[in-house]
Amino acid sequence: MDEQNLIKRTLAQADSIEIIRELLANKVHAHRSAVARAVCQHFGFHDARGQMQTGGCVKALRELERAGHFVLPAVHHRGPGSQRTPRRVGEPLPAPHEVPAQAGEVRGLALVVVDEVQQMRVWNELMLCEHPQGAGPLVGAQMRYLIDSEHGYLGALGFGASALQLAARDRWIGWDALTRRAHLHRVVGMNRFLIRGAVRCHNLASCVLGMVLRRLGDDFEARYAYRPWLVESFVDTERFAGTCYRAANWVAVGHTQGRGRQDRHTQRAKTVKAIYLYALQADWRQRLGVPEPAAALTLGVGDGLDGEGWAQQEFGGASLGDRRLSERLVDSARRLALMPGRAFCAVAKGDSAAVKAHYRFIDQPDDSAVTLEAILAPHHERTVQRMRSQHSVLCIQDGTDLNYNGLAQCNGLGEIGTNQTGASSGGLHLHTTLAVSLEGLPLGLLGAQCSAPEPRPAGKASAIPIEQKKTFAWIKGLRECVELSSELPDTHLICVMDREADFFELFDEQRQRRRVDLLVRAKHNRVTSETLNLFEAVRQSPLCGERSIPVPRQSARPKKSKQKAREKREARMAQVALRYRQIELRPPPTQQDKEPISLTIVHVVEPAPPEGAKALEWFLLTTCEVSTVEQAHSCLRCYALRWRIEDWHRVLKSGCAIEDLQHQSAERLKRAIGINLVIAWRIMLMTLLGRQSLELPAEVLFSDLEIKVLNAYAKKNRIDQPNLLGNAVRIVARLGGYIGRKSDPPPGHQLMWHGYAYLRLMCDGFSLRDPEGDP
Repeated sequence: MDEQNLIKRTLAQADSIEIIRELLANKVHAHRSAVARAVCQHFGFHDARGQMQTGGCVKALRELERAGHFVLPAVHHRGPGSQRTPRRVGEPLPAPHEVPAQAGEVRGLALVVVDEVQQMRVWNELMLCEHPQGAGPLVGAQMRYLIDSEHGYLGALGFGASALQLAARDRWIGWDALTRRAHLHRVVGMNRFLIRGAVRCHNLASCVLGMVLRRLGDDFEARYAYRPWLVESFVDTERFAGTCYRAANWVAVGHTQGRGRQDRHTQRAKTVKAIYLYALQADWRQRLGVPEPAAALTLGVGDGLDGEGWAQQEFGGASLGDRRLSERLVDSARRLALMPGRAFCAVAKGDSAAVKAHYRFIDQPDDSAVTLEAILAPHHERTVQRMRSQHSVLCIQDGTDLNYNGLAQCNGLGEIGTNQTGASSGGLHLHTTLAVSLEGLPLGLLGAQCSAPEPRPAGKASAIPIEQKKTFAWIKGLRECVELSSELPDTHLICVMDREADFFELFDEQRQRRRVDLLVRAKHNRVTSETLNLFEAVRQSPLCGERSIPVPRQSARPKKSKQKAREKREARMAQVALRYRQIELRPPPTQQDKEPISLTIVHVVEPAPPEGAKALEWFLLTTCEVSTVEQAHSCLRCYALRWRIEDWHRVLKSGCAIEDLQHQSAERLKRAIGINLVIAWRIMLMTLLGRQSLELPAEVLFSDLEIKVLNAYAKKNRIDQPNLLGNAVRIVARLGGYIGRKSDPPPGHQLMWHGYAYLRLMCDGFSLRDPEGDP
């Protein structure tokens, strides 16, 4: 069967509907299945084995009935207690015995095709008792296997029909809707994969996957008379790492949207899962008639960020369920970026249609496809393309609370803290991963987790699963970076985190997925295998070298209701001493079954700080190789760039004013936040490029009209023309209040966003005075 019969497409034709009406008018067929058999006989709906496709025919007839074309015979419901239940063994299956620690040592390891009643009973018993999804039912063409051995049954597998639609999968394959409907049967879903909980055998899962994939095509053809070309499977990344899939050469192609096969009302009740695919036929693209994927696109840091088309580049093509919504997202982002921090009503400047369209976009139902992840998806792809041009990238994670305590009518907020009277403050917690180059330039946003914090569950912290703790956000961010690493084989990814990420489970997660390194500032002065604690031990290590670290200036800040007072700090070059040593991170008492983790700790201390200044001291835990002073210094430089994400948070809150948003649900707030996350990144990149890439042409970030206005302003004020990016950025900052004296530091983000907003007002007035755009 080269192509799948398009049953519904055939039956939906006008002449086909008339034929079905005639069959129903004769009233010869009392049941729907009898009608389906008659329709299959008439239209020749047979599979590769010559059997009628009654199941697909019944489904198509039901859909046509709901559309009002005809009325089928009434459904005959089974009586109470007659519901079919899976056939079972009737008693628990014995646990495997004496299973060796390595897959290569398992005696008699074999896959048994389930084709007898007793084998089906065993398969059902295993799935019902030990698999979280149970035994099914599976749909479509199916294959089941038992994993047998001399030690007993070690697990089981089940294959069935693939998902009808998967955006990430379909995009990776590259087929259109018609090709998908014709060839979807060539994609088989691995719907069940079980290694029994009592089995602790290294590499067994990947070994079994290799075994079943080598024979699946032949077994499938023997049973159904055609061969599948691809296999798909899903991994719940909150529970599993997917290590065995990668070890068996599966390809991660994206994530689901939390919908199941029966989610007709877009409830998204399922967990989001990673999608893995495996090619059974090397030439499957030629067989499908789809082109080979284009070479992976690589972007420079500033590519596509000019004032005219940047929004289309970073938001265009977002999968929001409707092309008009995608276009609205681009227009809203473009307008909001012109005047950051202002309400959209002010940004639209009297364009009532744009205002209505923007708020219709934000006020989509909470269960719609307009989600934070979907809004950020195009920007994520562009970020990956920018990362591809870098040898190493820092994936900096951090969290911040967004205070929406003033939104009394907003649904879905969580508790972000309490005030002095004990009253809770409502808001959201934002945990993000920002990609930064080794030169300190932000490449884009890799992930954003925006959640409503819940009160801490009662009971001991050690008894609470890690998935239910706030700290799980760090593990989830690490997993996202690990999945991304397969797309960046030539780029070294380093996850940089602050002291909140200093917990054993994070390092244990990295040990299982060694494709991304960790660099974490230590918080806990743990007990080591020596007589001294961790910090004292490294302090007494031999001095390896000295380095200079720039410490930026810090203005004084008085105490506020929710902020501590801050003393003024002058900028200085801190002379620090550098030490490093290998350590073993011991598991906590609740995880004594795990092995210690080998890490390197890098110690940085300022032995002689200026009078009245607090000495600089860091303890950095890392999985990166540190065997020389230069490698230790490299870790120090990387961690010093962690403050980029702090600067970005300040741009978000002060420049884009995301805590001033006014919406009636947390989901609507998240949509507005998602747009501003990218706008804040662009403001920050514009500022830093103006400092570090002075010789680039101004066209990298500014449109032709903006450059003309800046030229006119520079000519009037007798300052350097903005032909270079550095000059253009300084002029924009000057519009925001930057004086630019010799003693002044480079302009900051706040001056940039104020100056850029004023520049856009000048551009609007310039266009009104001279529609031709001439000075």
